[in-house]
This record gives sequence, C-alpha cells and structure tokens, in this order.
Amino acid sequence: MGKKVIASGVFDIIHMGHVYFLRKAKEIAGYDGELIVVVARDSTVKAKSGRSPVIPEEERRTIVEELKPVDRAILGYEPPSIRRVIEEYRPDVIVLGYDQDEIEEEVRKAIADLNVKIELIRIDKFKHSSVSSSTDIRGKLELYRGDK
Repeated sequence: MGKKVIASGVFDIIHMGHVYFLRKAKEIAGYDGELIVVVARDSTVKAKSGRSPVIPEEERRTIVEELKPVDRAILGYEPPSIRRVIEEYRPDVIVLGYDQDEIEEEVRKAIADLNVKIELIRIDKFKHSSVSSSTDIRGKLELYRGDK
C-alpha cells in the first residue's frame, strides 16, 4: 500500500535537481501512493531570501503540479505553517531536500507537538548536472549577462 508523502520548496526555476527530488519523493510514496508538494508563497520566499521569485506563486504551483511525479501541488500557508500542513494532509512521510536544514527543526517540532508518527526522510543532492540548483542557474545567467 502506498504512502502519503509531503515535499516542499520554492520551485522558482525548475531544473534537474527539482526533478530528481520529486522523483525520489514519489518513489517513497509508491505507485499507489500520493505525492503532495507544498509550493512556497511569494511572501515566504521574499521574507526568507530577501528577493521575490522570478515566477509568481500560482504559476509555480501549476508548473509543479504538471510534473509527472506530482499528484497534487498546493500553495503553502500564510504565515508558513508545517503544523497546519500536517494537520490537514496527515502525511505518512515528509521529505526534505539536501538544502532544507532550516526547516528540519521546525518539522521535527511540529511532529512532536502533534504527537503523530511521521517519517522524515532527507533526499540527497542531485550530482549529475552542472546545474542542480536555482542558485547555479542564476550564477550562469549573471556570467552570460557579463559576456555581452
């Protein structure tokens, strides 16, 4: 029997690292499981990174939902709340990306506070591409602009 898996992220500029992360999350869910992806709100991205996303939140949500491994994509809550996501969707597993250290403690605390049994799995970094993060892409674009 499949599992209900929650993954989350900004998904501003889709790249192979995102595809790898979502593919691995769906593998954990199983063919008959459900992968629900929480896409960060524009306001959350701005508050955490100091910059607005390139692609607006609803467009990012739609793009993510169209990716093959994803069963459903939702926008995160305002203010952000992993606790509300857990309460509403009751996942069996929450997957975190290699770069999501800042939310791991928040997720662990919500799981403990709610006294629920949820497995927390970390997905390692995709290493088979020279571009495996949005930061890599932005850096390449800056180099490209500098070449003109």
